[in-house]
Amino acid sequence: MSARAIGPWGVLIALTVVGAWAGHLAWLLFASGLRWDSAWTPVHLAVQAYLSTGLFITAHDAMHGTVSEHRAVNRAIGGLACFLFAGMSYGRLVVNHHAHHRAPTSESDPDFNVRSQAFWPWIFSFMVRYTTFWQIAVMAASFNAFKYLLHAPEWRIWAFWVVPALLGTLQLFYFGTYRPHRTPHGPGDAPHFARSQPRNHLWAMLSCYFFGYHWEHHQSPGTPWWRLWRMKPAAHPAPER
Repeated sequence: MSARAIGPWGVLIALTVVGAWAGHLAWLLFASGLRWDSAWTPVHLAVQAYLSTGLFITAHDAMHGTVSEHRAVNRAIGGLACFLFAGMSYGRLVVNHHAHHRAPTSESDPDFNVRSQAFWPWIFSFMVRYTTFWQIAVMAASFNAFKYLLHAPEWRIWAFWVVPALLGTLQLFYFGTYRPHRTPHGPGDAPHFARSQPRNHLWAMLSCYFFGYHWEHHQSPGTPWWRLWRMKPAAHPAPER
């Protein structure tokens, strides 16, 4: 599917996700009356974590050119989403992600840990590979800007900015890398060496913006996340093991 066929919806949905993340975060950081011991605090944290995951999913769509038919718009929105998610470099992610699609679960796949598919060793190698000095510097500068320039309470910065980004990273890794690509692979995982979660559109959306339909994503990387559910019925009915 081409970005031209998507029309303006790719940009509108991308900006809606970015706007929801930014608006909710701004309210959480600066609204009066919000207490750390409120019953709503973990709810807001969970919502912000989910929106943080949406930032990366938006950047991921931009990497595949499915936000806009215009390359500059894709790059601008993808770069913004990556920066807001965790100060990440969009250009570096584009290179690595397309390498992953060319040869998933191979030695040349930057997202795959050939030494161990156990969760913790794999995510450790994943984080080491993608974390850079400049990213740490950007995050540290942002934290201090929130605290000292904008005078946001420190507990809110941790609860609604730092922790949601970490939870979003775990969500993306678990549903988008670990579960789909871990070994051993079966005949139903070919030719992408990716498995797909069972067909359940509500759970697929809540778990990771349909990214659990991962075989379908590799089969049709030009399909944006919000249309990926359409690929599930006919493309790959076998459940995830």
